Amino acid sequence: MSQDFVIEAFPRDDKGRGASRRLRREERKIPAIIYGAGKEATPISIWHNELKKALENEAFFSHILTIELNGKKESVIMKDLQRHPYKLLLTHADFQRVEKDQEIFVHVPLHLVNEDAAPAIKTFGGVAFRLMTEVEVACLPQNLPEFIEIDMIDVEMDQIVHMSDLKLPKGVRIPALQHDAEHDQAVVSVSKPKGVKTDEAEDEAESGEGEGEDKE
Repeated sequence: MSQDFVIEAFPRDDKGRGASRRLRREERKIPAIIYGAGKEATPISIWHNELKKALENEAFFSHILTIELNGKKESVIMKDLQRHPYKLLLTHADFQRVEKDQEIFVHVPLHLVNEDAAPAIKTFGGVAFRLMTEVEVACLPQNLPEFIEIDMIDVEMDQIVHMSDLKLPKGVRIPALQHDAEHDQAVVSVSKPKGVKTDEAEDEAESGEGEGEDKE
């Protein structure tokens, strides 16, 4: 189910580290900026705790967001988020404007489905190792997926799923795949956990021990 995210924003005139610290300390807001779509960059401030709460929802990062500023609404995506090096505080956010006819580049989460039902895992004791948790896609704003599913049901033992194996929604592409094969990164693999022997390996080991005893 699609979800709408609306961010209340305020004009920001003061710049510099001192102004940013005062903003965070006295007003409980953080500095941010809106840019792109051929328009002048707009400095804004937003409520710290409101943004922090929104970030708890994974979908926030792969959605078209709405920023309300001075009674006007703008559609944006989050492009960068800075955090305090050791405190649980956000320090700055970058938002890029989106136009319905202009392609956007967004990192979208990867979700595994049918993991528990996959024979390689359920029957043969394999484990799914996630090598990537998200992938960058390019698409028009109206085609932006909330996430991309990887169906594990037919993934076999010792098989590696690459970016080129992902089933993408219509109108969505992975820019990295336009380059050479080296950019086709591994996404997930299924294999036995380290230290666990396969039945074949155990049989071979037992067979070898038996042969040794016969020679004696």
